[in-house]
Amino acid sequence: MSSISSASLRQQQHPLIQKLADAIEQIWQDHLELSPYFLPDDLGYVEGRMEGEKLVIENKCFQTPQFRKLHLELAKLGSSLDILHCVMFPRPEYVLPMFGADLVGGKTGQMSLAIADLSALSHDRQLPTDYQEALSAIPETKFVQRRAIPEWGDIFSDFCLLVRPGSVEEEDAFLQQVQAYLQIHCQRAIATAPTPERRVEILAGQQYYCAQQQKNDKTRRVLEKAFGEAWAERYITTVLFDLPE
Repeated sequence: MSSISSASLRQQQHPLIQKLADAIEQIWQDHLELSPYFLPDDLGYVEGRMEGEKLVIENKCFQTPQFRKLHLELAKLGSSLDILHCVMFPRPEYVLPMFGADLVGGKTGQMSLAIADLSALSHDRQLPTDYQEALSAIPETKFVQRRAIPEWGDIFSDFCLLVRPGSVEEEDAFLQQVQAYLQIHCQRAIATAPTPERRVEILAGQQYYCAQQQKNDKTRRVLEKAFGEAWAERYITTVLFDLPE
């Protein structure tokens, strides 16, 4: 374990990443019954080098009665890249969408990518009605730069927020909208009863979600350059988008 703590790594990152990481953890603590989720010892905190710059990756994971894994990853590549990645994996007995959020910041100090979504796992890719109603009630921000959904992005919902914030005001608006998404999700999760009879369907939905996310070549390329192909494959399938046994 390095001397760089979670707090100090976070404090070196883009302000929006700091704020969103703090908000995610606070909302989890406020709404959910958290217990530890153990990653392999060598994958919780990782250091490597890529193109002469130091790459630091730190993972925090929890589990709850409704979620088999809550994952928050922070990563920093020298002065050129700041990353936040978050996914909430429901237990296969719970009919819940997948919450995911990613932030990518560059050398200029500007966010090049900001995305958050609640992705349905059902065959028709439609969120439950109560989610649609709650999400529709969130005040909408007119972001100047909306970004296109990637080719593999058929997992995303109609409420997917995919933007390039161009100002502090847009960064704050993104933060507020993601907080609203997360609060709605946590409130509905704890009010949801398990339906073990739908386990096979839910598992299939999670498998498809993870398979599509693993098609994101940008993530894989960075990890392969810093740690090699075998390590990157293990990290992607064990930490980022693992499947329940």
